[in-house]
Amino acid sequence: MRAVDGAKMLRLFGRAARCWGVRWAPSGPEQAPQGVQHPMEMQRSCFSSTARMATWPKEVGILALEVYFPAQYVEQEELEQYDGVEAGKYTRGLGQQQMGFCAAHEDINSLCLTVVQRLVERRRLSWNSIGRLEVGTETVIDKSKAVKTVLMQLFHDSGNTDVEGIDTTNACYGGTASLFNAASWVESSAWDGRYAVVVCGDIAVYATGNARPTGGAGAVAMLVGPNAPLVLERGLRGTHMEHAYDFYKPDLASEYPVVDGQLSIQCYLRALDRCYAVYRRKAESQWQQAGTKRPFTLEDFKFIIFHTPFCKLVQKSVGRLLLNDFLAAPNPDTAAGLYKGLQNFRDVKLEDTYTSKEVEKAFQAASQEIFNQKTKPSLLLSSRNGNMYTPSMYGCLASLLAQ
Repeated sequence: MRAVDGAKMLRLFGRAARCWGVRWAPSGPEQAPQGVQHPMEMQRSCFSSTARMATWPKEVGILALEVYFPAQYVEQEELEQYDGVEAGKYTRGLGQQQMGFCAAHEDINSLCLTVVQRLVERRRLSWNSIGRLEVGTETVIDKSKAVKTVLMQLFHDSGNTDVEGIDTTNACYGGTASLFNAASWVESSAWDGRYAVVVCGDIAVYATGNARPTGGAGAVAMLVGPNAPLVLERGLRGTHMEHAYDFYKPDLASEYPVVDGQLSIQCYLRALDRCYAVYRRKAESQWQQAGTKRPFTLEDFKFIIFHTPFCKLVQKSVGRLLLNDFLAAPNPDTAAGLYKGLQNFRDVKLEDTYTSKEVEKAFQAASQEIFNQKTKPSLLLSSRNGNMYTPSMYGCLASLLAQ
């Protein structure tokens, strides 16, 4: 993703259409003056013209974002006492302060209904202006009926039933897959000039045990279209898929997953390594085509946000990315600067380091400043509400934008 400059964002939306959650949301049910078309609707008219002319829509990405999380929460310090574990196991060991949980009257449908309705109403959009609705969730309460069909109640009064999209279930990746599907629709020959809405929502709960303090709940809705202030850059995407039984839900009568914690962390870090390698290769290829030949490193990211099962894993992951840069560098300076004191790790192999506490500790320490500047600002919601599964990374995005 890349951010378009602020002046352009204001040019596109104006005061009445500011978005990005708290910071960009209008301060009330503000309406466009009588006889004046709302800026978002004027922009959609331009989109329709673009679609009719069969020109490639530019700067497709996230136009607006809305977050919902439950009002109820547990203090992790109190949960430590209740569980009878060592003080700091959840707060310092996991990096979690509180954990949100749903009230008895809430479920995945209500979470998604709330966040989608708020997204549309706070941006004063017409329900007819939406042509695709994608849902990413792994919180399944019906084996056939999709959450998307429940959300279609919101469209009833408008008469708009011409809305593409379905639920995507693939553990925590379902939300990102839904976002990619929505962006691909806008960039395709099927696009009719309307917006896409992506909603990611989950309720993360665990049976009594080590995983329970990594729960949470919430939903994020995103408005997707061209001329976005946050652009999904074409050709810059790294994917890694593999088969593993690290986290799965084989018992459809239970809301609890089966989790192999250590294997799950290894899968997370291995996917991080391989996605970063693919992304870096594609970025360097684009640069080379533009006449620039140099390696891509963490310094080229302004910010780095992660899917966040728990905040400590994210901090370790920044160190992991630095390890990737270090091993890829032809002649890293280990006498000074970022890699100072890391010479003993020059010949390690990535696949041999997933359980190495020595490597983890060294590169976490070396990357501390990078983490503080580029990642820590995104962890506000994750540290206070916990893991939301599919919307986890987009909660981090909202936290970063709200700073």
